[in-house]
Amino acid sequence: MSDQNPVFIPGPTNIPDRLRSAMQVQTRDHRAPDFVETFAPVLEDTKRVFGTTSGTVITFPASGTGGWEAAICNTLSPGDKVLVARYGMFSHRWIDLCQRHGLDVHVIECPWGAGAPADKFEAVLTEDKARDIKAVLVTHNETATGVKSDIAAVRAAMDAASHPAMMFVDCVSSLASMEFCMDDWGVDIAVSGSQKGFMLTTGMAILGVSPKALAAMETATLPRTFFDFSDMMAANASGGFPYTPPLQLIYGMRESLKMLFEEGLESVYARHFRLAEGVRRAVDGWGMKLVAESPALYSDTVSAIYVPDGFDSNALTDQAFNAYGVSFGIGLGEMNGKAFRIGHLGSLTDVMVLSGLATIEMAMADLDYPVELGSGVAAAQDYFRSHRAALVKTAA
Repeated sequence: MSDQNPVFIPGPTNIPDRLRSAMQVQTRDHRAPDFVETFAPVLEDTKRVFGTTSGTVITFPASGTGGWEAAICNTLSPGDKVLVARYGMFSHRWIDLCQRHGLDVHVIECPWGAGAPADKFEAVLTEDKARDIKAVLVTHNETATGVKSDIAAVRAAMDAASHPAMMFVDCVSSLASMEFCMDDWGVDIAVSGSQKGFMLTTGMAILGVSPKALAAMETATLPRTFFDFSDMMAANASGGFPYTPPLQLIYGMRESLKMLFEEGLESVYARHFRLAEGVRRAVDGWGMKLVAESPALYSDTVSAIYVPDGFDSNALTDQAFNAYGVSFGIGLGEMNGKAFRIGHLGSLTDVMVLSGLATIEMAMADLDYPVELGSGVAAAQDYFRSHRAALVKTAA
């Protein structure tokens, strides 16, 4: 019966029955006229979630990593210089991808637990008198550390330096869960995926692309075939795909958007804050600390939590799974063995979150953590009870 337990990893997330049903469709002809009626509204409605009216939504059968690759290979050329900060596993992986594509990657090293360093970006961009830097890459929500970066501050830094570089943002674990303002923040490419805030299975990379980024395709020479924006947009214009699309995911995406809009995006964001704050209160109740360096950096989709000295976070997540059939996020990269993660995004309620907190507490008790059983749960309960007025209809 353990397959009935929710997961508390930062993605893939729990899939509501409504979306499972929407994806459970028989094979259909993606070149038939009625496919246009399904697919075109999905592209248009997704713009609302990105927070754009001027951008174009482009999807590929891939994970978020495919979206990263699509972003750079459509807009950059071999040897182009890009600026990126490393402050977690996913910013690190984006750096690695750029280096493998022959880009000149200027890396700003930051502590894991810090966010995107807008001030350091501004300093580097100001010194770039020749304007060699073609793009600034930012991870909005660093899943390995539970850190949310201030994208508006990065845009302000770029503007202060009067630099023409494009800004690419990884919002894989934030889109459809936390507010994202592509147009207002001046984002040129935003990269997301189907398996987190959209509550679907993995398999669709979802990008928001600005007119400036589309114009960069004219001079970009990195090779691209499967991830070619031009091919995809040309096919999309007539309601189709240049190759076989992930049909079930497109039907799921249509229903996911309906669910998000029925709840209301502002209510979705409020729910995620509420659940995250309950988890944060539990962490305080345990006497533990978040990896994120300050409250301004706290993510509303995932919390990374240091375990006490002398304990192994991997043993804790193993115990939760082996003893109780519940998955929590392991520590990644520099956090391996030092921190575990609680994902609190997608299809979750306060009651479901309380079940996860109770489970990880039992695993802590099994391993003789210096934590009083029920302390974190009680702290979260107090918060949820005192904020009942903020309870909103959930995407369950």
